[in-house]
Amino acid sequence: MKLDFEKAGGLVTAVIQDAGGRVLMVGYMNEEAFRRTVESGYATFYSRSRQKLWLKGESSGHKLRVLEISTDCDRDAVLLKVEALGPGVCHEGYKSCFFRKLENGEWRVTEERAYDPAAVYGGKK
Repeated sequence: MKLDFEKAGGLVTAVIQDAGGRVLMVGYMNEEAFRRTVESGYATFYSRSRQKLWLKGESSGHKLRVLEISTDCDRDAVLLKVEALGPGVCHEGYKSCFFRKLENGEWRVTEERAYDPAAVYGGKK
């Protein structure tokens, strides 16, 4: 069974969830990123802004080891259940990219940073 990469211009949405059920991030994969993810066992994405593949953790060392891959009914999105290797997934230093919640009409940071992004990325994101 093939994924439908054509519906969204060559990409599928990739929802990344830890084994405990928390959504860590959302990324995008083209066919090559998906193939590399399956072959290597580590999440690889396609950067829309940089127009290139990137292995999650190539800069930070915070890789995502894939435990399970599933797809939705339309085959245009994938869900990766992962083991996060490192203190956090978010380039802003949080365990998850979903660290803000809408409370009383305002976005609020609702957790502590898991690591210092400046120490990991040296000012680059």
